[in-house]
Amino acid sequence: MLEYKGYLGTVEADDGAFVGRVSGLRDVITFEGATFAEVEQAFRDSVDDYLAFCAGRGEQPDRPYSGKVPLRLDPELHRAAAARAQAAGISLNQWIAKRIESAA
Repeated sequence: MLEYKGYLGTVEADDGAFVGRVSGLRDVITFEGATFAEVEQAFRDSVDDYLAFCAGRGEQPDRPYSGKVPLRLDPELHRAAAARAQAAGISLNQWIAKRIESAA
């Protein structure tokens, strides 16, 4: 996984080359290189080109993730999680984020 300016890229080997794609966007941004160093640079160049293209058109670039996750829970699970967060002295949002961090 590659990361640059908040964008994430995935890379796969394909017939003697490395090919990749920026993840989590509606827009399609691809890149490739003969070596891993080349594909890393191509990833950064592709992100920069995309941002410049959007700026030139006066458009907001697509962003991978907003950081907001709508979540629906069983009411009893919600109650239990809220109680654990309160016992830990943190918000439910912080408690859930810590759980996700420890699982990632």
